[in-house]
Amino acid sequence: MGKHNEFGKEGEKIAVDFLVKEGYEIVERNYRYLKAEVDIIAQKQDILAVVEVRARSNDQIIPIAETVTSKKIKLLVAAANNYVTENELEVEVRFDVITILKNRKIFKVEHLKSAFYHF
Repeated sequence: MGKHNEFGKEGEKIAVDFLVKEGYEIVERNYRYLKAEVDIIAQKQDILAVVEVRARSNDQIIPIAETVTSKKIKLLVAAANNYVTENELEVEVRFDVITILKNRKIFKVEHLKSAFYHF
């Protein structure tokens, strides 16, 4: 596995640990639907959080959360709709992004709730 993939998996583990500490129950990891993959699906009370994890080791000019493309958003929405339907859930769905910046000098986790909306 390449270093990029290893760091991505580490980022997902950090995000899971963060969500659990915040009182979320992790219900799915790496949920796949057609061409979509949802990193984490977590639930807290009646909110189902569909979470995209973005991890970086360098502090680039573009904020990490802004790297989620409109194509990725459409895929996440389709996957979330399928997940809710196939599990017959009655929950509010929220799309979150967890960003992780980790290098020798910095370790920062940021949870952006309702990072984008679907229509």
